[in-house]
Amino acid sequence: MTRIEIDSTRPGATINRDIYGQFAEHLGRGIYGGIWVGEDSDIDNIRGFRTDVIEALRDIEVPLVRWPGGCFADEYRWRDGIGPRDERPVRVNTHWGGVAEDNAFGTHEFFELVELLDTEAYVNGNLGTGNPREMAEWLEYMTGDSESAVVEERRKNGREEPWEIAYFGIGNEAWGCGGHMRPEYYSDLYNHFATFLKTPPGSEPKFVASGGHTDDTEWTDVLSRNIQRQMDGISFHFYTLPTGEWDDKGESTGFGEDQWASTLWQTLRMDEFIRANKKVLEKNDPENEIGFYVDEWGTWYNPEEGREPGFLYQQNTLRDALVAALNFNIFHRHADRVRMTNIAQMVNVLQAMILTDEEKMALTPTYHTYGMYKVFQDATSLPLEIANPGSYRSGDRTIPSVSASAARGEDGELYLSLVNLDPQAAQQVTVDVKGMEITEARGQLLTADAMDAHNTFENPGSVKPADYSASADSGNLTLDIPAKSVLVVGLE
Repeated sequence: MTRIEIDSTRPGATINRDIYGQFAEHLGRGIYGGIWVGEDSDIDNIRGFRTDVIEALRDIEVPLVRWPGGCFADEYRWRDGIGPRDERPVRVNTHWGGVAEDNAFGTHEFFELVELLDTEAYVNGNLGTGNPREMAEWLEYMTGDSESAVVEERRKNGREEPWEIAYFGIGNEAWGCGGHMRPEYYSDLYNHFATFLKTPPGSEPKFVASGGHTDDTEWTDVLSRNIQRQMDGISFHFYTLPTGEWDDKGESTGFGEDQWASTLWQTLRMDEFIRANKKVLEKNDPENEIGFYVDEWGTWYNPEEGREPGFLYQQNTLRDALVAALNFNIFHRHADRVRMTNIAQMVNVLQAMILTDEEKMALTPTYHTYGMYKVFQDATSLPLEIANPGSYRSGDRTIPSVSASAARGEDGELYLSLVNLDPQAAQQVTVDVKGMEITEARGQLLTADAMDAHNTFENPGSVKPADYSASADSGNLTLDIPAKSVLVVGLE
């Protein structure tokens, strides 16, 4: 039997709410048709935004949205997306499908989305094909309060007050689609661009440098040593591929237990990647001033048959829900450095929260995981020990059967998350809390019969959380965790 010991007397780092950030790129139907349909659409909307999608995202309390990319950001001309929509130029999205981009969703629309969701903005600037003046003027357009020509242009376009930006990225994936640069060269460019990024006092965003990916630590090392201008965090990207191979990633549904196991094994590597980069930062930044931002993560599968490959639409199953929960537990463990992350992506792209088809909408298992874990936003992490977590083996993959995380919520309640990675066997977990006598646990459980169980437009409620409760017996609390499940409970 697995035993979990939580020490409620030793509070740790705050689990920044921005760890639960989202990502909306101009990619496939992620924005157009997924979030934005326009005021004239027959689909019920709020000033052009899908009412059903807005309400669903409000329910999981999205804290942060990253936009406009991604790879798209380094070709994005911000002036294309302001002014009357019928006068905006049409461009070709060369990164994602080679389709026409009419720029109907631009700066003003993005910030209206942010306000509708009562969330914060993470804007990614164009370093790849842009220049310092273009980036500086965009930042001034968004945050300026003077009477300069750029700010007056914003006012003319209908926005009197400046917007607030929580994070501003200076380029994206500079090692790849952002320019195939060396980290030393990018560091020089960052210093160059950042010199001219100015905002009114008190309105400065956190500035994000484009860092490395997967097992690479060189970018974190070079950037943390060489960037001299304002830098609050370094980004990091890691996608979970069942096979680990980009040419044949694996399927989103219809997979066997071998790819269930390999997917979970792959996603657990996030912990070793974060640890390796934290070690570099501890050497170069012992004051812990630089955050480590995992601003792209999630599952990535082969394109679905019959769909445009460049749109990256994929079905989302119970397996994806476990991937999300495992990563949350990892991020909580490293909350001292990991202060912001963005899953890829919010609607209709990769590991999405929501899938849409014309007027139809389905919430994914990943969406429900976000809803269950929202109690951890801005919670205080608590140390825990897992004794005898068991092991799950499939083929040549062996991973722990149980993953866990604990924290004291903003409401004062103690929360525990548990993931049973074994798709065949239930687990019994005893819970002991130092400094607190537990009488019961109440929360939600997410599971299903099939490993690839998922929600469809015809059956949107196939996979959803169920209420869960357990009572202590003579001061001992035992939780029965079904196979392949996610559990989040409050301990009372």
